[in-house]
Amino acid sequence: MKRPTAISLGLLAIISLPALATAQEEQHTDLSVVYEADYFSEFSPVSANDMISRIPGIGLALNQRGGGGRGLGGGAGEILINGQRITGKSNEGRNQLSRISAADVDYIEIIRGTSEEIDVRGGGQVVNVVLREAQSRSSIATEINADRVQDGKIAPGAKLSYSGQSGNLNYLFHIQGDPKYNYEVTRESSVDSEGNPTELRFQDNTRDQTDYETSFNLGYQFENSLVQLNGLYGTISAPNDLSRGITDLTEPTPTIATEREGNHWDRDNWEIGGDYEYSFANRSKLRFLFIVNDRDAAYTRERYQVDGSEEYKDLFLFTGSRDRERIARSSYTFSLGSAQAIEAGVERAQTIRDSELRLGNDNGEGATSSIHGGLYPVAVDNAVSTVEEMRNEYFAIHNWQLNDKMSLETSLVYEDSTITQSGDIGKSRDFGFFKPKVDYRYNLTETLQLRATIEKSVSQLSFSDFSATTDNSDDDQDTILGNPNIRQEQNWNYNVNLEYRLPNNIGVLNSEVYYRDITDVIDRIDVSPSPDDLQSARGNIGDATRYGLNLDASTQLAYLGVPNALFSVHLNIADSKVMDPFLHIERRLDRNRRWNARSDFRHDVNRFDLSYGFNYATQALEGSNYSRIDIFDIERELPEYALNLFVEKRAFGGVTFRFDMMNASDRGWCRERTRFIGATIDGVVEEVENSCRQPGPKYSLKIRQTF
Repeated sequence: MKRPTAISLGLLAIISLPALATAQEEQHTDLSVVYEADYFSEFSPVSANDMISRIPGIGLALNQRGGGGRGLGGGAGEILINGQRITGKSNEGRNQLSRISAADVDYIEIIRGTSEEIDVRGGGQVVNVVLREAQSRSSIATEINADRVQDGKIAPGAKLSYSGQSGNLNYLFHIQGDPKYNYEVTRESSVDSEGNPTELRFQDNTRDQTDYETSFNLGYQFENSLVQLNGLYGTISAPNDLSRGITDLTEPTPTIATEREGNHWDRDNWEIGGDYEYSFANRSKLRFLFIVNDRDAAYTRERYQVDGSEEYKDLFLFTGSRDRERIARSSYTFSLGSAQAIEAGVERAQTIRDSELRLGNDNGEGATSSIHGGLYPVAVDNAVSTVEEMRNEYFAIHNWQLNDKMSLETSLVYEDSTITQSGDIGKSRDFGFFKPKVDYRYNLTETLQLRATIEKSVSQLSFSDFSATTDNSDDDQDTILGNPNIRQEQNWNYNVNLEYRLPNNIGVLNSEVYYRDITDVIDRIDVSPSPDDLQSARGNIGDATRYGLNLDASTQLAYLGVPNALFSVHLNIADSKVMDPFLHIERRLDRNRRWNARSDFRHDVNRFDLSYGFNYATQALEGSNYSRIDIFDIERELPEYALNLFVEKRAFGGVTFRFDMMNASDRGWCRERTRFIGATIDGVVEEVENSCRQPGPKYSLKIRQTF
């Protein structure tokens, strides 16, 4: 399929744009670019999210790229509400944008500097949504929606938010049912090492899922202090029906086998977060934040062989997990004169994961088991596990406004932790890391800024890698072994950004050069008990480097005779190097594309109260796409471009209708898997599988109104 290439040329065209004026200019301050509410009035926005979508270059702040740190420190979120972040992980600031009425917004600012007054630390920008001050205000935001997928199913949903202010109390209550119904078709063909057809597979998969969630956000402003409390509860129950036809082409007369799976996924999760801030007369500040969350999930897979009107079960897989997290953070900020300030504090966190895996089949010996689906239990190593991490983090952050153009933020963090695993395996390990960071910013002019960042980061381990789990992407491999010896991935990140805001709010140009020096890269490793029993697990494969260039441009198109049109384009060119543990060759990192590109277009035709636009994304084609190498197979992605379309109409009584066509290009997720006889390094090909998963286009209608 031929891919459009205009997206990769869009940056060159935008760089040469003339600096023409637009109807409304943004305001610049020392640390931010401010968009007053009046700037958005001609668009008749319903929510804060509608307002943000009209800001040129907003994607630079909302799509930060970083080193993958953890905890509540660092750049934990890029959205502030009234200068404060929402202390949450599932319930954080970005989730609030569609729930805040546009009528309640005073202004939106993009913060481009660093300061002790900013509640988020990061190497990029921060978006702050400031609400109107009022003694009493309230609004109700409603949305009803329906999705139609390729099997003709209509999946309804609804959202309701109630927000406002009563004296010093701010509040937001939200409830939603979000449809996630999905139907997809998968086709797979296999050939042997000589290219002879061996098998055809056809599979259709229906997941009947709706995500239910309710949340609240409360804030109370005292004379010298602020208290915020946030909470969330969500539940999912998703039955999954799958049918599979397998045609064996190795015999003179092809034979067809039929399989059916009745699977089910359940999850319940809740989260409570809050913070307290006290401001002293000397401008110093004391803060305390906390998060407590709990997520309980269970997935059951049952496979049946179908023979006419009869069927029998031959596989049962159950995976259960419970994840809990408790984080507390306290800090004190004080000034060192008019140009410097220090924030010092401590964070303590407890993370716990309980997991269990049960495997049953029809060819075992002994007695069947009801908790194994009525089949024969199969022993799985490291199937029952509890992993707990106790972590302490001690930090000091120094902000220094060097002069009216330059600022420097330096921080030093020391982290110590103990990870303990119990259950089928007992093990305890201690870790300690220094994590320094330097963030330098130089405003060459009011609109041209240079940012340079050096940072050491430590990844958050996925505790599911510690114990056995399932591989739902491979019908021939039921389970994957766990690895109790896995260590945190460490990164030295070097970034240089140059951002230019074109005059008169015409747009934003940004370029970023980055380099990553990575230690203890996490990928698949060989944990085979013997040459006749090949097994792999997630583990540390050594050191790696990654480097690349990001180019972003966002511009209004009034100078082309298309007023109130916004076009954005992003291009990433990257490469990496790591030593593969199976083939012992140098390769790129797993899931590391050679390049990818994305563009967004939005046009507001205000005289008709109409908006329309698209989102388009593509990536490296064959020859430079990424692969995953394992002990007995190699997977290679065969990418296709993605296109989404939308049209929105603001109608009577403030009602807004929005129609989305997602996956308008009918993009498929295609994969080539080469299986080997014995280990991959021996190079003896058994078969090559070409598989395409086709979810089809999805049509969505949303009707919104604010009262």
